[in-house]
Amino acid sequence: MESILQELYALRDTDYAAFQAKLIPNLPPERILGLRMPVLRSYAKTLRKEPRCATFLEELPHSFYDENQLHAILLNSICRELPQSFSLLESFLPHVDNWATCDTLSPGIFARHPGPVYEKCLEWLQSPHCYTVRFAIDMLLKFHLDTEFRPETLELLAGMKREEYYINMAIAWYMSCALNSQYENTLPLFRQNKLNKWLHNKSIQKAIESRRIPEERKELLRKLRR
Repeated sequence: MESILQELYALRDTDYAAFQAKLIPNLPPERILGLRMPVLRSYAKTLRKEPRCATFLEELPHSFYDENQLHAILLNSICRELPQSFSLLESFLPHVDNWATCDTLSPGIFARHPGPVYEKCLEWLQSPHCYTVRFAIDMLLKFHLDTEFRPETLELLAGMKREEYYINMAIAWYMSCALNSQYENTLPLFRQNKLNKWLHNKSIQKAIESRRIPEERKELLRKLRR
């Protein structure tokens, strides 16, 4: 929508845009306006009360990275019913084209519906689209690694055969967090070499870098490197 885009232009920070372009190298720099996250969150808080918010969410694809970020922020907070959240995500996820927008997505309503969200994540894991799969892994990490943990998720992610860097990094991050919160369930994957070599070593690296994992566990993990 032209009015929203004009307002985003007025809030842009060109220096920050140049910084963001270095972090998201797969996007052309001209697609990044450079809105800082606090600015976007503040703008979204106002926009979600307006009728044009619904129109903005329907008009896909967007032209700019910052529009996608705004879209993700809105999806995190506007939905009051799970079917609405799933529907809006199904429309938006195919247009997510970078790791930052993918990782911004985290619908608050998911915390109240662990069962249906888990089943939906299993569907998303089968997607051919890189960032739909990464989003599913992110949601399994956030909402299903503590009280809602299911051991079979470890085997499922360990057995995934995908070449995309941003999917494999998400799996490695999941495994490193699982080595903290689900240590006894997760360690056998590394003792038995269930992950490919890159995922195995990257997961251990991330775990060793974590401040939450005790030093004695880190020492064991160092010995399990391949």
